[in-house]
Amino acid sequence: MISNRELFLKNTAQTSESPRLIEVERAEGIYLYGPDGQSYMDLVSGFNVSNIGHRHPKVLNAIQNQLDKFMHVTVYGEFVQAPQVQFATSLLAVLPSSYESVYLTNSGTEAVEGSMKIAKKFTGRREIIAAKEAYHGSTQGALSLIGNEEYRQAYAPLLPGISFINYNSLPDLEKISQETAAVIVEAIQGEAGVRVPDKTYMQALRKKCDETGALLIFDEIQTGFGRTGKLFAFEHFDIIPDVLMLAKGIGGGMPLGAFVARKEIMDVIKSNPMLGHITTFGGHPVSCAAAKASLEVIIEEQLVEKVASKAALFREELAIPQIKEIRGLGLMMCLQLENFDQVYAVSNYCAEQGLIIDWYLHCETALRVAPPLTITEEEIKQACKIIRAGIAKYC
Repeated sequence: MISNRELFLKNTAQTSESPRLIEVERAEGIYLYGPDGQSYMDLVSGFNVSNIGHRHPKVLNAIQNQLDKFMHVTVYGEFVQAPQVQFATSLLAVLPSSYESVYLTNSGTEAVEGSMKIAKKFTGRREIIAAKEAYHGSTQGALSLIGNEEYRQAYAPLLPGISFINYNSLPDLEKISQETAAVIVEAIQGEAGVRVPDKTYMQALRKKCDETGALLIFDEIQTGFGRTGKLFAFEHFDIIPDVLMLAKGIGGGMPLGAFVARKEIMDVIKSNPMLGHITTFGGHPVSCAAAKASLEVIIEEQLVEKVASKAALFREELAIPQIKEIRGLGLMMCLQLENFDQVYAVSNYCAEQGLIIDWYLHCETALRVAPPLTITEEEIKQACKIIRAGIAKYC
């Protein structure tokens, strides 16, 4: 009999020359389980998706209740579907009052595409500014915003009118002008190796956008829903972006994304042309039911309030000389090593010991640490013990 691993390599599209090939049979809490009983502590949360862990009972219950009612019924935005309405209402309730309208998508990259469109339509401008070393997704529009020429070149030509600035650079803000429709930045640069900006920079960026009439669009696809120790990372900087892009941790493990803005900005897609932005499966009712339940879990279990102490424990446990720097905010961390060979070896060692850890698209010299917010202190100590052993062996 052909194994699932062989069928995976034979029949499914491959995204790299060396996939991890860890077969998952089930998942629960912060653990993944293989077909032969292997268990793996998930220290990357499915890449910042499983903020409340895998298969939280409240999310499963919400999914089952919705399955008993209806799944897909029509394209997004035409019928009144209670899961969409209720989740959007719950989301707006935890955001500043200036956010008035939620557009629900399938994914983060679709949230990026929609945000680019409303920025151009609302301002009547065509230039979009993004940051070097940024990552916003892999569709043609989102790929145009990636500040890494290596990843763009193979798919050129991409969108015109895209300019780049250095992230966290005050002088570069002078490139924002009255020709700029929007500046799109990550609240914290993720794939660049968790680069946390200065508060003064973010406030200056907000001011410059106000002065020029450019929209400030925040990518909180990785940072949202408690990951940084605030429900949303923009709260750390005492600013409010014009447009907020969300995904990953939004759905409690189900596929969902969103972009959120003032109603006057969002309303530009209603006419000239009508249906100016449409999606068939965006805001899927089952995903929305799961998202509402997930948000309730984060609030009711006070997961955000516990992030800082858990992050501090990680830093204490990993204060070893081989780790050159620990960057990050909350439970979005980066362990800086010397080179990719070390990162690769330590990552493989950890997987062999039942711990999933990874690296970054634009920073292959550092290890990614982003566990579910539900991780316990004992599990943190256990994970760090394995990481220290791997680093001692290979660094």
